[in-house]
Amino acid sequence: MARYSKKSGEMVESAMHREKKGTLRSGRSGKKVTNPKQAIAIGLSEAREKGAKVPPPPKRSAAAKKSTSTRSTAKKAAPKKAVAKKAMSTRGTTKKATAKRATTKRSTAKKATAKRSTAKHATTAKRASTRKVTGTAKRSTAKRATAKRSTRKTAAHHG
Repeated sequence: MARYSKKSGEMVESAMHREKKGTLRSGRSGKKVTNPKQAIAIGLSEAREKGAKVPPPPKRSAAAKKSTSTRSTAKKAAPKKAVAKKAMSTRGTTKKATAKRATTKRSTAKKATAKRSTAKHATTAKRASTRKVTGTAKRSTAKRATAKRSTRKTAAHHG
C-alpha cells in the first residue's frame, strides 16, 4: 500500500518548482524558501490541508518542543491578528501586508534600540553620580587632613 497519494506527489513537485523559481515563501514569516527540504515539507503540509493521503508529520522530541516554546513566548510579545491573515488572500494585499510587516519589524527594532540606549544612559548617569560622590568625599577628606596639619603647626609654634 502506498504511503503517499499521487496528488501529494504533485503538490511536493509544485512546491519544489516554486522554490527553484524563487516564488515559494514560508507560511509564518513570509521569507523566501531556499532550502529544498523545506520546500518538500511545505508541499506535504499543503497536501495535508487539501486532504491528500500523506502520513502525519513526525513527532518532535521534548527538547525540540522546549526550545520552540521559549522562542514562541518571545514572539508572543507582539500578537498577530488572525483577521488580517484571512483578509490577505489576494496577491495585491500580500504585497501590502509584507510592507506592513517590514514596518512593524522596523518599529519594534527601533523600540528595542531606544530601550537599550536609555538603559545605557541610566547606567552612565549612575556611574557619573557615584564618581562625583567619591570625588567629593576624597576632597573633603583631603581638606580635613590639611586643616589638621595647619592646626598642629600653629599649636607647635605657640606652645
